[in-house]
Amino acid sequence: MPDFTVSVPARLRSLRPSRLSPKVLRTEVLAGLVVALALIPEAISFSIIAGVDPAIGLFASFTMAVTIAVVGGRPAMISAATGAVALVIAPLNRQYGFGYLVAAVILAGVFQIVLGALGVGRLMRFIPRSVMVGFVNSLAILVFMAQVPQLRHVPWAVYPLFAAGLALMVLFPRITTAVPAPLVSIAILTVVTVAAGITVPTVGDKGALPSSLPVPGLPDVPFTLDTLATVAPYAFAMALVGLMESLMTAQLVDEITDTRSSKAREAVGQGIANIVTGFFGGMGGCAMIGQTMINVKVSGARTRLSTFLAGVFLMVLCIVFGPVVSDIPMAALVAVMVMVCFATFDWHSVAPRTLKRMPAGEITVMVVTVVCVVATHNLAVGVVTGSVTAMVVFAKRVARLADVTAVVDPDGGQVVYSVTGQLFFASSNELVGRFDYAGDPDRVVIDLSAAHVWDASSVAALDAIEHRYAQRGKTVEITGLNGPSASLHGSLSGELTAAG
Repeated sequence: MPDFTVSVPARLRSLRPSRLSPKVLRTEVLAGLVVALALIPEAISFSIIAGVDPAIGLFASFTMAVTIAVVGGRPAMISAATGAVALVIAPLNRQYGFGYLVAAVILAGVFQIVLGALGVGRLMRFIPRSVMVGFVNSLAILVFMAQVPQLRHVPWAVYPLFAAGLALMVLFPRITTAVPAPLVSIAILTVVTVAAGITVPTVGDKGALPSSLPVPGLPDVPFTLDTLATVAPYAFAMALVGLMESLMTAQLVDEITDTRSSKAREAVGQGIANIVTGFFGGMGGCAMIGQTMINVKVSGARTRLSTFLAGVFLMVLCIVFGPVVSDIPMAALVAVMVMVCFATFDWHSVAPRTLKRMPAGEITVMVVTVVCVVATHNLAVGVVTGSVTAMVVFAKRVARLADVTAVVDPDGGQVVYSVTGQLFFASSNELVGRFDYAGDPDRVVIDLSAAHVWDASSVAALDAIEHRYAQRGKTVEITGLNGPSASLHGSLSGELTAAG
């Protein structure tokens, strides 16, 4: 069972500003503000994908961020409404209506809690580094691709504003890092466009901002088994996609901050956050790689406070400062997200020097992951495909390490075959053909001291070898099995159908 030793009250106490130094407090507050500004257009865009009112995505981002700040397992990670979740639940909303979407969000949260309690976080151990690199690079590419439409068929003034935003974020940190460069860039470009009366696309053009807080309530659906059967497949798909994106993002933040997080707690926390979001009429969500990178890598946040404040500031900006926020030029936010893309992409992984040294199989796995994610816009497809490819590459590599050498006694009375390497389905398939059944003497010894038997395929192969020798009236003795191999061989030998 996962360890949930840190209580919710303890995590609530960690949000107290009094527990933070003034410098850290300033960093967390400003990081939360920058993330909140970046969340607004993203949440509205994802609402459009899901086919719901923009306020629904903003409400989801608010409740997800505030809740996960308390119950999540990865401090400083941002969870909100995401495109991955929107794509999963959009068909349900189109076919059955918004009430069914909300019910699916709540049920997805329940699934995530169950999966988290069952230890789904431990599966992260089986995600190879090459898949992680491909995951990071593909997300950077997707975030960049999502910005391209904001730079097409727009007034010419967008381009100098965009360039100025990039320049500010590159140059301002050389003056001071006390204030996040993205916040400075957004503020300056907004003042310039408003003061000069420059007509460019703004946040307000994406959709109306909410004017009040969300109100809790039950989903407007009949509480029947038919409803459950309708929403369950979408809910389960949402739970898996949300957990995969969240756990992969948590792993990335672990590496960036050189800290460890509780993947089990994060999985359960995602479930709780989605349940809360569903009861407040939100569209659900999961961890966001782009906004998390703004928070952690660009702004330097490290605590739960930044995540909590991102959600709070989001609602304050929408409800109290809605008219001001609506005037923020989209060029400023696009510049921020493009900088995030460049900061997120692992440039070292594609450097010629790295590619020359990296095994071809590792490069293949990374490329497959990137191509699948970018082609499908589905992180789950890319990660699963990349992991399966990595397993195949590993199996082929390990299979080549298995070898058989034969030594015949001087008197010709027996032959000793020394088997080395790992015996499993990929390597054991060729094992049967490595013996001279007709030419060997009557006594054959197979020494497995330098080998390990991993699966039933290997046991079946050993049985087949014994059977072929027995057909010729020869005896086989298997020696040198280590403990686990002897146990597996003893329990399965003779119980499997041997090849004749």
